Amino acid sequence: MDKTISFIQPSRSNLKYLKWSYEAIRKNLGYRHEICMADDFSDDGTWEWMKEIAEKDSNVKIHRNDGPTRLGHTILYDTLVNMATNDIVMIYHADMYALPGLDEQILKHIKPGVVVSGTRIEPPLHPEGVEKVIMDFGIEPEEFKEQELLNWYNKDYKPQQETTEGIFAPWAIYKEDFQKIGGHDDLFAPQSKEDSDIFNRFILAGYEVVQTRRGCVYHMTCRGSRFADGAQRNPDGEVFMKNRETDEWLLQNERSTRNFARKWSSYCLHDDYLKPYIQPKYDIGYVVKNCDVNGLRGLEPWSDSMYIDDKELVEQYINEEQPQTKFDLQRLTQNDYEMLIMLPEIIKDSGKIGEFTLGIFDIKIKSLQTYEKELIKCDSN
Repeated sequence: MDKTISFIQPSRSNLKYLKWSYEAIRKNLGYRHEICMADDFSDDGTWEWMKEIAEKDSNVKIHRNDGPTRLGHTILYDTLVNMATNDIVMIYHADMYALPGLDEQILKHIKPGVVVSGTRIEPPLHPEGVEKVIMDFGIEPEEFKEQELLNWYNKDYKPQQETTEGIFAPWAIYKEDFQKIGGHDDLFAPQSKEDSDIFNRFILAGYEVVQTRRGCVYHMTCRGSRFADGAQRNPDGEVFMKNRETDEWLLQNERSTRNFARKWSSYCLHDDYLKPYIQPKYDIGYVVKNCDVNGLRGLEPWSDSMYIDDKELVEQYINEEQPQTKFDLQRLTQNDYEMLIMLPEIIKDSGKIGEFTLGIFDIKIKSLQTYEKELIKCDSN
């Protein structure tokens, strides 16, 4: 096996998981693969630990966001991919434990134009799905039942299929293919929906998505900003996330969901195996009357343009919503208005039927017939 992988691991204040994850890669997959780690302005000693590891392990590359603003993994994934020296990069969460043979199975199936995902084995913290395996070998590194997991994996884990079609982290791709479509869209920074967006773009670019059922990770799931307090067990041994989602994650998830709707005119859609399917994207415009700001908030992400005669309502909405998105919500500028006012002269000067672009407008002239003489007589009826 001559190909090697660059593991891409951003982390923010997740040191105990990152240590656990690093040790598993080195213990189970060896030192041949590169690990690219980024510290996103952590406050738990992550950067100091990364520097220590990089001094000892020559196949580790590290990067730090010095803050004070969090960048998020949407941006740091791409920073680390650019740093990677291998042809194959793997988006890999800081709360994942690599089981033996993960690399062999990824490299067995990967080639240019193919994205290969591993299979997640997870404790019962999220709903079941056919794309993963629900087994409880611990919910925190302190109680991780490593030998039980390895015994079960070596003796009892017998997937019925070699591969299925689907995509979810951890996923690997040729670096050239990743960069060919521009990497992640920072519209979704710092996090949330960036994966659904890039998965859609993989499919539209014609990439094949393959999930190997024999290459696995044990995944603690959603540690960090979404469930910052981790998980625990009730007296009956059932597991659950403490305090559920953080306010930070809920706010960012709402923002990213609205931006996803603006970009794709749909929610994140996929089949049972998490292979995306993509609705057609049309240029849809609304004419809105008798609407308040709450109604506008519900309508706006699903349209490409809106025509509203209430100027104060428009200004109020844009002042509230524009900071949440890179989309230009005030597309109709004063210059655009002036072009509309001059449109009759522009059409006259063109002197022909056809189509042309005028600023943000696509103009289609069907006829050069004029109607000004119909205005001579005043019809009071």
